[in-house]
Amino acid sequence: QVQLVESGGGLVQPGGSLRLSCAASRIISSNYVMGWYRQAPGKQRELVATITDAIWTNYADSVKGRFTISRGKNTVYLQMNSLKPEDTAVYYCTLVLRGDDYWGQGTQVIVSS
Repeated sequence: QVQLVESGGGLVQPGGSLRLSCAASRIISSNYVMGWYRQAPGKQRELVATITDAIWTNYADSVKGRFTISRGKNTVYLQMNSLKPEDTAVYYCTLVLRGDDYWGQGTQVIVSS
C-alpha cells in the first residue's frame, strides 16, 4: 500500500502561480506513473499531467505551456503558472504502480480575483 498526501493548494488571483506537492509514503523506485488530475464542480475528473519513472511527461492541452510536472524520489510536483479561473478545481495526485492505482485526498485550488 502507498499513501499519497497533497499540499500547496489555495486561493490565487488570475495570472498567479501555485506549486502543488504530493508525497508518497515510501520511495517508489521504478515502473510507475505519477500524475495529477482535477475535478471542477459539476464536471468529470480530468487528466492534468503525468510523469513516468523515466521522466516522460504528458500534459492536457489546456495546461500546456503553463503547468510543469516534475518529481523527486517519492514526490511529484505541479508548478502552475498563469492560472486562469477555469483552473479552479480539486487537484488529485495519483500513482499507478504495477497495475495498482492510488489516489490522494485532493487539494483545492481556487483562481479568483
